Amino acid sequence: MTRNLENIFPFPAIVGQNDLKTVLILNAIYPAIGGVLIRGEKGTAKSTAARGLAMIMPLIDAIKDDPYNRPPDADSSYPDDVAPDAAVIKRPVPFVDLPLGATEDRVLGSLDFERALGEGKRVFQPGLLAAANRGILYIDEVNLLPPHLVDVLLDAAAMGVNTVQREGISITHPAQFTLIGTMNPEEGELRPQLLDRFGLMVDVAAPRDPQLRTEVVRRRIAYEENPVTYAERWMEQEDVLTGQIAAARVRLHTVTVSDEMLLLISTLCAAFDVDGLRADITLHKTARALAAWEGRTEVTADDIERAVPWVLAHRQRRQPFQQPGIDRDKLQNLLENQSEDTSQQTDDDHPDTETFGANDVHTDLRLQLKTDDQPSQMQHGRRNPSRSGERGRYGRVMSTSRTENLAIDATLRSAAVNGTNDGKPIVHPADYRQRERTGTVGTLILFIVDASGSMAARKRMSAVKGAVLSLLGNAYQHRDHVGVIAFRGSGADLLLPPTNSIEQAEQALQTLPTGGRTPLAHALQLAEQTLSQAQRQLPDVIPLVLLLTDGKANVPLSDSSRTPQEDVAIAARQLAESGHHTLIVDTEDGFVRMGRARELAQWLAGEYVQLDDLSADTLNLLIWQRHR
Repeated sequence: MTRNLENIFPFPAIVGQNDLKTVLILNAIYPAIGGVLIRGEKGTAKSTAARGLAMIMPLIDAIKDDPYNRPPDADSSYPDDVAPDAAVIKRPVPFVDLPLGATEDRVLGSLDFERALGEGKRVFQPGLLAAANRGILYIDEVNLLPPHLVDVLLDAAAMGVNTVQREGISITHPAQFTLIGTMNPEEGELRPQLLDRFGLMVDVAAPRDPQLRTEVVRRRIAYEENPVTYAERWMEQEDVLTGQIAAARVRLHTVTVSDEMLLLISTLCAAFDVDGLRADITLHKTARALAAWEGRTEVTADDIERAVPWVLAHRQRRQPFQQPGIDRDKLQNLLENQSEDTSQQTDDDHPDTETFGANDVHTDLRLQLKTDDQPSQMQHGRRNPSRSGERGRYGRVMSTSRTENLAIDATLRSAAVNGTNDGKPIVHPADYRQRERTGTVGTLILFIVDASGSMAARKRMSAVKGAVLSLLGNAYQHRDHVGVIAFRGSGADLLLPPTNSIEQAEQALQTLPTGGRTPLAHALQLAEQTLSQAQRQLPDVIPLVLLLTDGKANVPLSDSSRTPQEDVAIAARQLAESGHHTLIVDTEDGFVRMGRARELAQWLAGEYVQLDDLSADTLNLLIWQRHR
């Protein structure tokens, strides 16, 4: 079997990234571990390592021309186009790249349209899950995967089979694959249900050592100048790794885990507060694979210690702004005191990661809101449910009697068995199909906060940070994105571009300067620009502008001869023309109030709310009432 040497950078040529390479090899040895999630910034060899893994995995025995890559001793019957006595061949482990824009039909499989049209038969055309059976299913930027594809993967990963029932077809085929995903945490979080399906997680970063960085550049340039020649130089080392993986697979069956080590596994999982027992089982498998890889037949405490960060970091319960990770001191204490009752662990084991004074968010919300006479915006139920004909991803196919918004591909597939008339498909009303759009429409919540002044500004900024982190803690459920604009001094700054990443928000909002003059018009202009750009990038989100201000301004626009308040009126009316829902939170206090914020609400055609108690709780309740 010849190798593709032109498009795959050699796995052993990757500089550093030892944890990354190790977890990938462990999954090659023991696929039941459940795959790998690779987190890290751009340019850290995430995709390179995943693709290179397929090149060093031992070949598999498979039925020739079998689209499901089944082994010769498979129990299930073969499809019509594979003879029962078909030849057995050696073939590379399948490596299937699942694009973010793939349709559900492409992933699951569907009716073979050409054969149905030409032969009048309903024949199943396997999808990507069939192609990935006994191999690797790779998803780049897995955190951006549409929800409808996440649901498909969860079903297949849980059952190990793919069941398709549509357009007169009912078929179940094996779909056992190693799931490898990469993601940049700055671009958003991963849905917890899918996160838990990854057996291991590893964080990667670019090397800081100039010598290592130099070697990375040297090897990459050499590869790009002549990929084939460069890859040939590493073939011998690839063959060595392949042999070591094959030997470790055989040795794996002889690796034992003593009762003492099994108790240690359960103790660690319980102490690190993970849900369910999947973590215990995965830690057991990973430790066994490590022992097999290193030529041993018995799991040691060192194997378990090394595996803990890969297995438990992404399964721990976390606060909204707490980054995934393992407390190394706690791990060492547990290892040294295996018999200690972990239920006596104190709150000191969970250090507070907060570096800026964000208001805490509590579940007991009691406040009085003073609003004007505008109609109530309160809504109850699911947040921004998508309208089946306008928003969301295409989901299941449904029969319909209407001709509007027909799913042409599904309709033609249903009609394919009717044959043709003068080369044109015969379509009956019973063949009409439309696709139900599914999914939840998210909200882009843009905070605009007055950071001028001193004590009051610090309170506003603290409340906004607490609200932002709380919202992002549930962003995976509601498809929320959050951004923050602050205005002070001579202008406005986009402190947090629209994101659904807790880590990015925490980093951006660590230090929030306050004090100075009040350039309100600048903030309104920046908000209009930010929303315009965000809606091009996130067309399916509904913006909500939350403006925290007393409505006063004392800094004119740089090119204006008007007063600051006149500039605010013009900028507000321009923002209002965009039609976004705007909520003005009046933060003016004192016995005598000027009412500028209420006037601003009229210019913005927005809703006005006066808060007596500004906190993260009150901000979250306002958002909950209007957009959930």
